[in-house]
Amino acid sequence: MDLFQAMTVYVRVVETGSLTAAALHCEISTTMVGNHLRALEQRLGVRLLNRTTRRQRLTEFGTAYYQRCLEVLGMVAESERLAEQALDEPSGTLRITAPLTFGTEKLAPALSEFALLCPRVKLDVVLTNRRPDLLENGFDVAFRLGHMEQTNLIARPLVDYPLTMCASPGYLTRRGTPQTPDDLQHHDCLSFAYPAGDDWHSVEKQWRLSGPDGEIAVAVNGPMLINSSAGLHQAARTGMGIVVLPDALVEQDLEDGRLVALLPDFLPPSRPMSLMYAQDRYRLPKLRSFVDFAIGMWGKH
Repeated sequence: MDLFQAMTVYVRVVETGSLTAAALHCEISTTMVGNHLRALEQRLGVRLLNRTTRRQRLTEFGTAYYQRCLEVLGMVAESERLAEQALDEPSGTLRITAPLTFGTEKLAPALSEFALLCPRVKLDVVLTNRRPDLLENGFDVAFRLGHMEQTNLIARPLVDYPLTMCASPGYLTRRGTPQTPDDLQHHDCLSFAYPAGDDWHSVEKQWRLSGPDGEIAVAVNGPMLINSSAGLHQAARTGMGIVVLPDALVEQDLEDGRLVALLPDFLPPSRPMSLMYAQDRYRLPKLRSFVDFAIGMWGKH
């Protein structure tokens, strides 16, 4: 016997006044209504209704049991509404990981808008240039730079991550402005130390540039190798040398003249960027909402 169904049938019998009317309301046969009532009474060991050929009347216990059924079925309905709400409304903690510069300059400012859209979602954000394993480290979603190797994760392509070669006006006044890629070999080129395993690890010793005749590699040398884009940025602003940095970090400096873009016909190749998450977690409203938000902000259109 389905206890909740039997209780529902009993409530309908009481409220409609007959087995026949309850059967029509519950869309079952009158015989099945009677079976539910008998099963309830056998389970409880007490009569709920005194029935005659003409009428039925609640027993004293039947009246009390009817009230209790209303309470129980009400709580069941409320629990189901809560479950439906949990499946429809984004809530809970969303763990995000992203590269440090993109996360600081682009993601963090955008998260205030997402927080307004999904106020019940708590954000746990880890910015790192390493690539933590999503499942092993408990992340729901990751922004990744570079070409993705085959994994069991979903990878949604985002707009490419552009880079700019630049230097401060003070450095260029002191050392001159390079006119060709070969000129870079005679300049102080400050390099970013990409983590081991990154597909750009080799740029510490040579820079790849896309020119009119395709991609070329230029050997570079300089006084500093650093694993911080922010540190590289500050060194460039103080005139230490030439750098290749994300547009997200230097666009305001270029606009204000604190840095000057170099070799406009030979650009560093943009890095592909992806949004990654596990297929089986996409059904969670918090992740689904964030994926839609991120694709809206940075997806390829």
